[in-house]
Amino acid sequence: MTAAVAALPAHAEERRITVSGTGTALAAPDMATITLGVTNQDVQASVAMQATSDAVTQILARLDEMGLESRDVQTRDLSLSPVWSGRSNSSNEAPKITGFTASNRVSVRVRDLDKLGQIMDAVIRDGANDFGGLSFGVQEPKPLEAEARAKAVADATEKAQQLAQAAGITLGPVISINDHGGGVRPMAQMREMAMSDAGGVPVAGGEISVSVNIAMEFEISD
Repeated sequence: MTAAVAALPAHAEERRITVSGTGTALAAPDMATITLGVTNQDVQASVAMQATSDAVTQILARLDEMGLESRDVQTRDLSLSPVWSGRSNSSNEAPKITGFTASNRVSVRVRDLDKLGQIMDAVIRDGANDFGGLSFGVQEPKPLEAEARAKAVADATEKAQQLAQAAGITLGPVISINDHGGGVRPMAQMREMAMSDAGGVPVAGGEISVSVNIAMEFEISD
């Protein structure tokens, strides 16, 4: 409990209690975001890039076929880099390029969690071999934020009442409320995934936690 009681008899208007409050709301996630990609290596840059592009094209077509909207699919990173040899040995041999690595990463938002395992299974079969992770969220966080904020106010008010009672003073009206924010945090998250032997990739959504922190000042009536 973080609280402060200030009593200055010469300036009654400055006599106040300051407290903090925290509120948390929980909900089941209704969306997920996957970061996936394709990486290929070849002695020729054009071959590596073409193989990567072909696989990503197939993946994008598959996502469209499975009902994902274009607004929920976004290219995150496209790169082509050389592969060097001779850099780690102790000889005087000059490093040389032995090939090229092409990579293309895509962020996919899935709004129907019932399809999540099937989608992940499908993109793996279509060539996705690079996964940056899977995170869960809620499409409309405002109702949860409002619930968490109300709980934070109730928490701070209860603390102020306890302090006033313990100090033998009368709690007055609220002078100010400051919202210090918070955020949406997934209670369950998978960073690494492996394809299941039967059916789609297994995933666990868990719960989404939304927290709000506030500070309140109450006047001391007597």
